[in-house]
Amino acid sequence: MKIEIIANREEDDAGLVVAALDSEGPVVTFRYREEPRSWNADSRPDLVVSLGSSWSVYWNHISTNVDAEAAFLRYSIGRGVPYLGICYGAQMLSLASGGRVERGKTSEIGWHSVTSTEVSLPLSGRWMQWHYDCFSAPLGFDTLAINDAGIQAIRKGRSLGVQFHPEATEAIVTRWMAGDGAAELAAAGLSPLTLLEETRREVTRTPQATSALVRWFLDGVAQSPFLA
Repeated sequence: MKIEIIANREEDDAGLVVAALDSEGPVVTFRYREEPRSWNADSRPDLVVSLGSSWSVYWNHISTNVDAEAAFLRYSIGRGVPYLGICYGAQMLSLASGGRVERGKTSEIGWHSVTSTEVSLPLSGRWMQWHYDCFSAPLGFDTLAINDAGIQAIRKGRSLGVQFHPEATEAIVTRWMAGDGAAELAAAGLSPLTLLEETRREVTRTPQATSALVRWFLDGVAQSPFLA
């Protein structure tokens, strides 16, 4: 399986998601958001995974990068390539499909509960979150999960976007807590020690939850009929 991961240079760890895909024998390549001109337009991946970002899609100074990513998403999705968007990647899916992304009324940092609109889907539970923005479900998309902060999962055809971070490991969260992340925690009145302790408890179960989500994506979403 050829997988292309879209990420920022310093935020390219797909953690538990890649671990869950490992049984598929993936060949992983990266498309870095900072360098859209270097992207190979002729590649034919079996799957595209778009990770989170410290960016917001509506920032004026990255509009060229956002436009390039949105164009690539429309192109690859339009060819039937399955797409999994995480956090910023889900917001990009919404934007590229005619939806709206904006600053949310409620930010989420830490482990928060998500409720699926369909009990059979592996989306409900506590997931790692670190975002300030929210997105709408574009025309033709189903909303599959929600919480008090807004939409948490959308799907259309072979494309799925989730606001939460199923890839999160202790190492990933620890990196997010450093640098600018430390200032964000302080501004939100959150204790780094408390978040780290909570993360260590949660990651004892999240590999199984992420594996279930990825398996459903591969067997269900990615294999659904392609409607051009």
